[in-house]
Amino acid sequence: MFRKGFGRASLGALCFAVMTAGANASALAPHRAVYDLELKDASERSGISGMYGRMVYEFNGSPCEGYTVSFRFVTQVDTGEEVRLTDQQTTTYEDMKNGSFRFLTRSFTDEKLDKEVRGSAHEEKTGVKVELTAPDKREVALAASRFPTEHMLEVIERAKRGESFFESRIFDGSDTGDKTLITSTFVGKPRQPSADEADAGKAGKLAGEKYWPVTISYFNDNASGDAQPIYRMSFKLYENGVTRDLTMDYGDFVLSGKLADLEVFNAEECK
Repeated sequence: MFRKGFGRASLGALCFAVMTAGANASALAPHRAVYDLELKDASERSGISGMYGRMVYEFNGSPCEGYTVSFRFVTQVDTGEEVRLTDQQTTTYEDMKNGSFRFLTRSFTDEKLDKEVRGSAHEEKTGVKVELTAPDKREVALAASRFPTEHMLEVIERAKRGESFFESRIFDGSDTGDKTLITSTFVGKPRQPSADEADAGKAGKLAGEKYWPVTISYFNDNASGDAQPIYRMSFKLYENGVTRDLTMDYGDFVLSGKLADLEVFNAEECK
């Protein structure tokens, strides 16, 4: 059966440790990436006969001022009986110096608001404290976790060291904004792009650069050792944090995302 709100999975996968050297964090490139989405596979159980869409991801900021992410995930879904338009819009702000994170996600179906999740999270000695203001006001105490940009930096730093597998607990404000996720990350050896990689040419100056093939699986924090991931995402990762050639596996269906456009912005200088 088609499930609403599946787009939330992409935020945690694309927005990836705390770094002690500001130079490492400043290596992340502010940029805007646009991805064309297509249905790669779907089981009968999914209730999906066709799907396509577009994803836009914009990353800005610096280690000194913090990082902002604007993210939009729009798909048209054909169930064979009806066509639905889903639209997820997320904005976040992450301050690694002070260990804080703000998030807002609005999910729409056929241009009608389904859900809004808004809140903030702060690192404390005992873990992460989350203060939600929508859909209702409440506070949640969670285990110590990395926020998305921290996690991205961890992936890159471990890839540089040649580590092929590691696990992390993250909080990205996705879904209901009140839980952490366990991630298992596999990083392959750096590769040079081949001639048959269709979206490599869209990467501008990065087109000929080496990348790491990365797969991240996301699990519920309370899942047992043999549990299946909630979702899994594979992509090609450049050292500056830009990604392309995405595969998003939601279990009952799989989407592919090809880089359609990339604009790299000037990095902000720390004052």
